Amino acid sequence: METPDKITIRRPDDWHVHLRDGAVLEAVAGHTARAFARAIVMPNLAPPVTTIDDALRYRDHIRAAVGDNATFTPLMTCYLTDEADADEIRRGFDEGVFSAVKLYPAGATTNSAMGVTDMSRVSGVLEMMQDIGMPLLVHGEVTDPEIDIFDREAVYIERVLSPMLSDFAALKVVFEHITTSQAVAFVRAQGPRLGATITAHHLLIDRNDMFKGGIRPHLYCLPIAKRKGHRLALLEAATSGEESFFLGTDSAPHAINLKEAACGCAGVFSAPAALELYAHVFDQAGALDKLEAFASLNGPAFYGLPANEDTVSLVREDWQIPVAVHTAGDADILSFMAGETLSWKLAD
Repeated sequence: METPDKITIRRPDDWHVHLRDGAVLEAVAGHTARAFARAIVMPNLAPPVTTIDDALRYRDHIRAAVGDNATFTPLMTCYLTDEADADEIRRGFDEGVFSAVKLYPAGATTNSAMGVTDMSRVSGVLEMMQDIGMPLLVHGEVTDPEIDIFDREAVYIERVLSPMLSDFAALKVVFEHITTSQAVAFVRAQGPRLGATITAHHLLIDRNDMFKGGIRPHLYCLPIAKRKGHRLALLEAATSGEESFFLGTDSAPHAINLKEAACGCAGVFSAPAALELYAHVFDQAGALDKLEAFASLNGPAFYGLPANEDTVSLVREDWQIPVAVHTAGDADILSFMAGETLSWKLAD
């Protein structure tokens, strides 16, 4: 079948993004707003977003950074800690401030030190959340240093996620940025109460790419990229059209000097070309007709929100991904696949 030169889909949403704050927020927010109508914004600032006031203040910062782009809506999340206040979270959800709660296992990734150390300590919060239909977003990796980094997602399913879903049978959960065939199979087995986001970079790279010609620190992310077979399982899931799988970039900006360091930060900054990267992947898979479901329909359906009414178009046109995004001072942030040529571009 001949590939079209232009595709038009309902405006998509990003169901997992890091926008940071301050100068970095000012530099990166517009890249997400250019393509996406809404975005679930991660709360792992320093200090994290744990109260309604924190979320309102951060939302104001995001809106100011986006500027006149009134079509973009940041959806705020609450960072779950061992001492989380269930009443505060419930009130934030009831008042439309919090769209979801984010669960980081303590020490799992960037700014996760204040995350949950023992699931029993947040059982009251999870009970409340299932009662009111509030989604829980999980970073699905165990932090036990004895577990190989490439196995931490699969072990998380066995040790944490499966028991949690059994204990809280009505809890809505998003298994974020899945990276393994085990995760794909588990999501499919759980039915509509479990969704999963899939990143563009996990569809494009496997673990070998991190070491081509040397160490590639800008491809280091958590969860870490896995074997090719896992990447192909993610690709099959993303392009299947199934409602449980939807777009979440996990775009995570870090200054170049913090990535290219003796102990570099985890995170891939894909926002400058996020939608185009997904279009490239779906085109290569012969599944452009499934892009709208994955990018624009499945996520809103899971969150109980309407799909966006307006549309965006992508045109077949060669263009280069920008090399760096400049922030305040001398700090630059390198784009994922910087300098590479893509054949799909978001139309003006």
